[in-house]
Amino acid sequence: MSPYKTVESEDKSTDVVWHQASVSHQARVAANGHQGAVLWFTGLSGSGKSTVANAVDRMLHDIGAKTYVLDGDNVRHGLNGDLGFSDSDRIENIRRIGEVSKLFVDAGLLVSTAFISPFAADRTMVRALLGDKQFIEVFVDTPLEVCEQRDPKGLYKKARAGEIKHFTGIDSAYDVPVSPEVHVKTANQDVQQCALQVIEYLRAEGIIPQS
Repeated sequence: MSPYKTVESEDKSTDVVWHQASVSHQARVAANGHQGAVLWFTGLSGSGKSTVANAVDRMLHDIGAKTYVLDGDNVRHGLNGDLGFSDSDRIENIRRIGEVSKLFVDAGLLVSTAFISPFAADRTMVRALLGDKQFIEVFVDTPLEVCEQRDPKGLYKKARAGEIKHFTGIDSAYDVPVSPEVHVKTANQDVQQCALQVIEYLRAEGIIPQS
């Protein structure tokens, strides 16, 4: 039994107005010394999303950038602790993360999100929420067989045994990104190479300083 209350549509207040902050987005960006954006790492379980995202975060932190990493498992410990892994719950999971990411970007941060986010429609929804310049899709492209060989959490083994349902790549679909801003391949590149590829993109786009 979930401890969380699901708010039905008739319970939602319509008497809410967005409060304009006294410190603007532009002022926060200027203070941070870089643009705010979401690095949206997507890929199969075991592809290396969290590993690469954290490597990028370390590199950004080392140059003085203001950053944060939103990891799929970590977020499900709290904010999304009431959600399962059905298609509808996956959609709601990504919707909430999109909204939280938008707040981080408004603060002028570079936020990395490491979520499978299997459905292209959901990723498109978050892109529309933020805009192309603030949404950077990073496809962590790793073949299913490689992810299964790695299986760091033993989830593929459980999914193959029928112990886990709705597992992406096994009995739930993954929509491969068509034109991601950054495309890394962890089966052929090491973590540092993948992370540098992301950093180089950020520099080329003027999101972070050249040096």
